[in-house]
Amino acid sequence: MKIAIGCDHRGYEIKEQVKAIINELGHECIDVGANSNEPVDYPDTAYAAAKAVSIKEADRAILACASGIGMSMAANKVTGVRAALCHDELSAQASRGHNDSNVLCLPADQIGESLLRKIVEVWLKTEFLGGRHQRRVNKIEAIEQGKDPREINN
Repeated sequence: MKIAIGCDHRGYEIKEQVKAIINELGHECIDVGANSNEPVDYPDTAYAAAKAVSIKEADRAILACASGIGMSMAANKVTGVRAALCHDELSAQASRGHNDSNVLCLPADQIGESLLRKIVEVWLKTEFLGGRHQRRVNKIEAIEQGKDPREINN
């Protein structure tokens, strides 16, 4: 699997740890920056990674900033992206299994190395469950297209 990875300056250390995890698990990493602790605006790298997913240059993406909130907000503006801010294994698993998230957002200031590894591993290994969850993902896609999700029945 190809995984785009990005961060702002506050997420740089986490990004480097995630790159190692991705490589250990046998996936390909596409690093879109930042490349140091020097200040950078999170929307720039969020867009680059999310766009890679949107145009299918990457299968998924992982983003990190101090809280994960900014990355999540920016990434979710890109067509076809379902970015999820995850703080633990359960939220990572549910975001994949129920919501078919294709971008994982991480709060660099709130998780340690052990929890980081667990979140990333669970998120990468969990498959979308489909079924009743597919209808809900279809409704998310309808919203993205400017449609009323209440009018979507399948």
